[in-house]
Amino acid sequence: MGEEETWGRARRLYVALLDHAGVEPFADVVRPWLDRAEGGYRTALGEGAALLARTALDGPDERCRDVLWELYALSRVSDALLSAFQPEGEDEEPWSPSVRLPRYVELFGRLGMTSFEETAVFDPVLHEIVDVEQSADPEEPIRITEVVWPGLWMGDLLFNRAGVRVRAGVRNAERGVADRSPLYWAHRRRHRPTVDQSMGWGHNSQWRTDIRVDLRTENGYELNACARGDIDDTDGFTDAALTAEERRDLLRHRCLVRTPVNAAELSGTPGWETDLYPFDGRLSTSAA
Repeated sequence: MGEEETWGRARRLYVALLDHAGVEPFADVVRPWLDRAEGGYRTALGEGAALLARTALDGPDERCRDVLWELYALSRVSDALLSAFQPEGEDEEPWSPSVRLPRYVELFGRLGMTSFEETAVFDPVLHEIVDVEQSADPEEPIRITEVVWPGLWMGDLLFNRAGVRVRAGVRNAERGVADRSPLYWAHRRRHRPTVDQSMGWGHNSQWRTDIRVDLRTENGYELNACARGDIDDTDGFTDAALTAEERRDLLRHRCLVRTPVNAAELSGTPGWETDLYPFDGRLSTSAA
């Protein structure tokens, strides 16, 4: 299988889902795509992801370029299929392909990924907050009350976080912020704005976007491992008005989880919520 034939398949699946007008996207679109993709494509994807996990911390590796783009395209497929399990948004898009969660797991399982639904302890690395039930106790820790969709590992690389509903005190996760503020490193959610680095680019250029790389290590996690900056370096942010804790929360949760301390200052810049630009920041949880 040639390189051109191997890469770009996820983009073609995304477009096929976008164009599908029936009620059975898995049977009509996904399963035939999987039947063609298994074998050489799954092998190339697995080998590429393993190489990425080995080399990400040492700096950009040209050999990982295509797999970074392919995994990003697969993340767009995942975003599309998971939208059916999210709360309705104010500005609903007409397209929302619907598959049952076992079919979602089957798709990515046949590509070499492993699903998880850990619920014992909330972990922002592993869990994306979908809804917050606000506790009367402002100090109550974040607790998972329901898993909405499973997360996915590809070896030691985190492909997708599990979606969860939680209960928490306002000082740990504020309703309307932790579950509705812009979600970074995501392309599509029904119920909240999203920001990824494909946005604003043309029809073809947008697909040359790297997936965010979070790695599982012996000591914890390496978050946004391919980035070369430090999350505590304010030079990487469009606006440095966030506190150090808020910057770290933005990297761990991929969104703000409370109203910022300097909200009044930030509000003077229209659109600041989507202009924070955490993409260059990196964090090791062993040092967090």
